Amino acid sequence: MKRLPSGSLSLLVLIALAIVGIVLNETGQLEALKGVALHLTTPLQSRLATLTSSLSDLTQAARDLSELRQRNEELEADNARLIIENVRLQEDRKENERLRALLNFVQTNPDYDYRGAEVRARVIGRDPTNFQSYLIIDVGSEHGIARRMPVVTERGLVGRISEVGPNWSKVLLIIDPSSSVSALIQTTRATGTVRGQVGNELLMDLIPQKDAVHKGDIVLTSGMGGNFPKGLIIGQVTEVYQRDIEMFQQALVRPTVDFEHLEIVLVITNFQPLPLETPEAVETPES
Repeated sequence: MKRLPSGSLSLLVLIALAIVGIVLNETGQLEALKGVALHLTTPLQSRLATLTSSLSDLTQAARDLSELRQRNEELEADNARLIIENVRLQEDRKENERLRALLNFVQTNPDYDYRGAEVRARVIGRDPTNFQSYLIIDVGSEHGIARRMPVVTERGLVGRISEVGPNWSKVLLIIDPSSSVSALIQTTRATGTVRGQVGNELLMDLIPQKDAVHKGDIVLTSGMGGNFPKGLIIGQVTEVYQRDIEMFQQALVRPTVDFEHLEIVLVITNFQPLPLETPEAVETPES
C-alpha cells in the first residue's frame, strides 16, 4: 500500500477542516465553538497579559534602578566635591584668622622686625641626660635667621632659635626644662625666673617673699638678662606656693601659647640678645 505524500496529506486535512467549518457555520454551531474556544483561552490570555505587564514593570523598574544608581553616584560625587570645598574654605578662613591675629600683633609691637615661619614639625626627644621639646620651622640662615632670636605668636612667647640650617631652624620652647626666662608679674611687678617643666607647664621661681602674687596674674618677660624683649606674654598664674621659712616663693604658670597646635610663628630678627657670658679665668695669687 502506497503512502500519500506529506504535502497531499496536509492538503486533504485542510480541505476536511474547511468542509467541517462550512458545515458548522451552516448549522449555526460555529459560534458555539467560538464561545467554547474563547472561554478556554481567556484565562490564558489574562495570564499572558499579566505576565507581559509584569515583565514591562520589571524592565521599567530595572531601568529606574539604573538611573537611580547613576543619579546617586552623581550626588555622591557632588557631595564629595562640596566637602572638599568646605574643608578648603574652612582652612582658608582659619589661616586668615591666624594671619590677621599675627598682623595685629606686629602692628601693636612695631619696634621689632619679624620673619614669618611655618611650623614643619614638633619634636619631643629624650636622651639619657636631657629632655627636649622644640619645633622645626621652615626658615634658616638663608632668610636671616640666627641663633637666640626670640620666637613668638600673637598669644605670646614660644621660645628662641637654638640651631640654624640653610632653610630650617630649631626652636627651643619655653616649656623645655632647659629653658629659662626672666619674668615679672604684670600687676605687682614682682620678678622671678620662669622655667620649663615636663608636661607643658611653667614654674616661676625666685619670687621675693615680700611681693604679692595671686592666681590669675599675668606673667610677662621682664627683659632682664637681655635674652628676650620686655613685655611679651608668657602665661597666667594658676597656683602660688609660699612658705614663710623659704627665701623665695613660687608660682605655677599656664602658658598662653598652645604648643600642641602651633602652625605659624614669628621670629623677631632685629632683637640683639646680650652676648653669652663666659667664665673668666680666676687669678691665683703668686706664692
